Amino acid sequence: MRRTQRTAEAAKTVWRNGTVELADGRLIGIAEFGPADGFPIMWFHGTPGARRQVPPRAVDYAHQAGVRIIGVERPGVGRSSPHRYARIIDWADDIAEVLDRLGLDRFGVIGLSGGGPYALAACARMPDRAVAAAILGGVAPASGPERVGGGVVPGLRLIRPVVDFLAEPMARVMSGALKIAGPFADIAFDAYMTVGPRSDRALLARPEMREMFLDDLLSAGRISFRAVAYDAVLFTRWWGFDIADITVPLYFWHGDADLVIPLEHGRRMAEIAPNSRLSVVSGEGHLAMLDVAEEAIDWILSHREPAAG
Repeated sequence: MRRTQRTAEAAKTVWRNGTVELADGRLIGIAEFGPADGFPIMWFHGTPGARRQVPPRAVDYAHQAGVRIIGVERPGVGRSSPHRYARIIDWADDIAEVLDRLGLDRFGVIGLSGGGPYALAACARMPDRAVAAAILGGVAPASGPERVGGGVVPGLRLIRPVVDFLAEPMARVMSGALKIAGPFADIAFDAYMTVGPRSDRALLARPEMREMFLDDLLSAGRISFRAVAYDAVLFTRWWGFDIADITVPLYFWHGDADLVIPLEHGRRMAEIAPNSRLSVVSGEGHLAMLDVAEEAIDWILSHREPAAG
């Protein structure tokens, strides 16, 4: 009963929940929130995550602000076909095609945590279409001249050959495990609340955030949940572009109590990017960056008109 109610409530906020077919036949899963004629903001979920990993307050605000939030699933999770990119920049080619098929030209983008590198890739590949990007607790490069140490991702780089070799087996195991774990999701969530980072417990304890995370993961996991393993491989490689070359306006929000992706990631990327700014959120951890979503939307909207001259 609890799961049925959760799904029904979440469905009320989604005006379109489906897929976009690419030219090569692959599918990209999307969920759209807000008015259909609103200014489009692509929302790239964290790792793990899927198309519905959008905070309820941001959904409500999208209706008020006239924003069309488009949650996009990476290959291998939910309704998106399994596919392994060679580099993160390759994702941007798929996003360009998604935008074309949706009839959209200029857009904003928000990347949460593991979605941050993919948001930066979209800006690097489409500087004439991306108006601005907000990166919420984003992952920094673990390889190349712009690499940053600290946190989970740099540790993966040390065992990169193993991670790369085991990516597909890990992807299958994760996908199967989540399908089995569905009935025990509430128990697992409560267990995580006792051992997860203290800085994020307050946010996860809020009923609407709990419902959003569980609905997102379980609805996606019924189909496929391979993207976590694919992300783990791509994060350890050179992304295929340099942050220093991105000209699109960037805004990094990062908590100074983030134990998952340390503040140094956001600080370093803001230093490298030529057209960027950083807000350090005092006393907050990783997932708490979801609470700045409305501010991020407003900032993106302030850039939607082309600069004069």
